[in-house]
Amino acid sequence: MTVERIGLVVHNGKEVAREAAARVRVWAAERGLPCTDVDVWGEGPRHTAGEEAELAGEPDLVVTVGGDGTFLRGVRVAGAAGALVLGVDVGRVGFLTEVEVDRLEEALDAVVAGDIVLDRRMTLTMRASRRLEVPSGIDELLRYGRGPSVPPTPRREAEAYGWGVPLDVWALNDIVFEKLARDRQASIAVYVDSRLFASYSADALIVSTATGSTAYSFAAGGPVLSPDLDALVFTPVAPHMVFNRSLVLSSRHRIGMRVLARSGQVAVTIDGQLSGVLDPGDWINVYGARRRAKLVRLDEPHFLDRVHDRFGLADSRAAVADGPAPETYDPGIPIPDDLAHPGPLDD
Repeated sequence: MTVERIGLVVHNGKEVAREAAARVRVWAAERGLPCTDVDVWGEGPRHTAGEEAELAGEPDLVVTVGGDGTFLRGVRVAGAAGALVLGVDVGRVGFLTEVEVDRLEEALDAVVAGDIVLDRRMTLTMRASRRLEVPSGIDELLRYGRGPSVPPTPRREAEAYGWGVPLDVWALNDIVFEKLARDRQASIAVYVDSRLFASYSADALIVSTATGSTAYSFAAGGPVLSPDLDALVFTPVAPHMVFNRSLVLSSRHRIGMRVLARSGQVAVTIDGQLSGVLDPGDWINVYGARRRAKLVRLDEPHFLDRVHDRFGLADSRAAVADGPAPETYDPGIPIPDDLAHPGPLDD
């Protein structure tokens, strides 16, 4: 893929990020490549991903400088533009960002030369009974948990029939439905492919990709999935019911949510960003998007190495006492074909 224009998403609250961003601009200028800052934190009405991509001149490569939150903002823009995304890590716990600051120019050179590994990840999108809106006056409620009620929104009846409106949503990690007020649970009926699975009263319900399985879903007790899987992970947070397990579904399924009649209002966050508030009667379908995120890697990624490092995993002391384990297993002869290419053969 030819890189002719760069979009730059920077965590300007960090000096090291500002310095690294300046290096990206210098690198681009030396090669005659336009480099446009993408202000995804701008004041006033939020832009959609498509609008941000258009304002950035439809970049071929989006470079993010920050942590995973900055990276997720860049992925939104890259997805709308069909661009590659390269994450430069200046955060604390980066699962998604790829490049340390001292390898920045090396990574940019590798992208232009095509000497990279393209890591294609499944993403999520939604249809809903109405377009998402964030009511005015919500800040106090979100800040304190309890407080003045959210001002009433113009009443809209949820669609009785039809499949709803497609939303401009492109989530790499997760879409979360959570209660707004501390004293009002989110009561939501959950459907899988239009069939009722169960009705939950919970602090939150999470639908994540395999990529997002190490984010909020993991913190809520969900499983860790290899990010190359095409899967939906449904995880309830503090549900008031005996069944509190996660569900792992293939990407062929869709997960529907309907807010029950006497539920509290439900906030919808997309990759950590508040995107709307649902009222009783509203419903949403979450499913796999047709586009994949195109993440730039310098080397073939080994996901479990990153899990081990980021979570600071330690070996069992009892196991270590029983003997050391080699770092790798390699008998020194060519690997048999069935081990090199495991899994069922395609018919």
